[in-house]
Amino acid sequence: MRRSVVGRVATRPCPSPVRGGGRPSVMGDARKRRRRSGSLVLQKKRRRLLPFVPTEDPAQRLKQMGSLASALTALHMEFSDDLSYMHGMAPRSANQAKFESGGMQVLSKEDTDTLEQCRAMCKKGEWAPLIVVFDSCEGYTVEADGQIKDMTFIAEYTGDVDYIKNREDDDCDSMMTLLLANDPSKSLVICPDKRGNIVRFINGINNHTLDGRKKQNCKCVRYSVNGECRVFLVATRDIAKGERLYYDYNGYEHEYPTHHFV
Repeated sequence: MRRSVVGRVATRPCPSPVRGGGRPSVMGDARKRRRRSGSLVLQKKRRRLLPFVPTEDPAQRLKQMGSLASALTALHMEFSDDLSYMHGMAPRSANQAKFESGGMQVLSKEDTDTLEQCRAMCKKGEWAPLIVVFDSCEGYTVEADGQIKDMTFIAEYTGDVDYIKNREDDDCDSMMTLLLANDPSKSLVICPDKRGNIVRFINGINNHTLDGRKKQNCKCVRYSVNGECRVFLVATRDIAKGERLYYDYNGYEHEYPTHHFV
């Protein structure tokens, strides 16, 4: 019989609790639980990002927002559609793309326009057509509530920005790499444990199996936007209404353990 740990976004084997038993070293554990964004999909690098198309029916949009509000409440989280810089964590001045080891791709003028268009829609209560559902095995997960085209900007990965070094003993399994600096003390993560948005509830694939890899329909990609690092979720193929969203938690580092994902 399978079950899931409520509140964990990572799709985990359901038979036993996440905690307990012999755990790896704390530092190694935190490093493996950190999600990674990937580099730009090379074969699509000349294609522009598309703005999402919100649901037209206001009542259905309220249902979508209500599903997210319920999930956030269950995890004792606040909604935030922006990166948060909290006292005692990394300041905004630490988020500089120029510190990225090897450099970071810059969001083009055309894609910046798309981003601003999407942010303007969000401020009016018009979001990507997504709905949060609870699965008895996967826990909270996200489904498309309308057609989403390939290369559509879906949402930004948000949460509190902190130094990786401050999170080495953190048991949050939803941290996302934001900045990998040449100086490790300057590397940053996004921590959506207290604040975040719907991306917090999107599950990962089992990238050790063909069936798991076939599930992937979106990708987290890091960009430099006005000199700051940002992480965006982008559709990697057409997504049909009712289809669940999945991305690869590993990006290019391949350290997040996914072999137990369903």
